[in-house]
Amino acid sequence: MTVKEAVVARFIEIMQERNIRPNELANRAGVTPSTVYSMLDARRKELSINVIKKLCDGLEIKLGEFFSAPIFDELEQEIR
Repeated sequence: MTVKEAVVARFIEIMQERNIRPNELANRAGVTPSTVYSMLDARRKELSINVIKKLCDGLEIKLGEFFSAPIFDELEQEIR
């Protein structure tokens, strides 16, 4: 699993826990719905930390809380 896949999985997990759809997350975060859908798109490989921060702000969680999930501890080294 890549970092991007883990970030997407974490956002999906939080949205499901809170029963929030991508459009609602976009509204809460002050970004366009296309920003959220682009982040969720598996074809897009890169993700901006600024977008992650805005989405976390919209969910009212700190970056540390977002990244403290076990999914991030299980990531393998990406440099080969």
